[in-house]
Amino acid sequence: MAAKKKSATFEEALEELEQLVERLEAGDLPLEEALADFERGVKLTRECQQKLASAEQKVKVLMEESGSIRELPFDAHEDNPANIGGEEA
Repeated sequence: MAAKKKSATFEEALEELEQLVERLEAGDLPLEEALADFERGVKLTRECQQKLASAEQKVKVLMEESGSIRELPFDAHEDNPANIGGEEA
């Protein structure tokens, strides 16, 4: 039995996806190769979405306070740097 290939990191998957998009946008691939690249791109997109969802869940768990989860947008600190962590200044 062949060993299972190690899953790529989010950054590696995103980089490969970007390369596939560039190849497809160039428009000079044979149909079969373009379809294979597109299929790989869909798979990479799903992997990236799963990794992001997992990271989001971990952040929610880490932000848990008093048995409840406080959800803050990632860019909340840009509007008010003193509001990092959701506390009023």
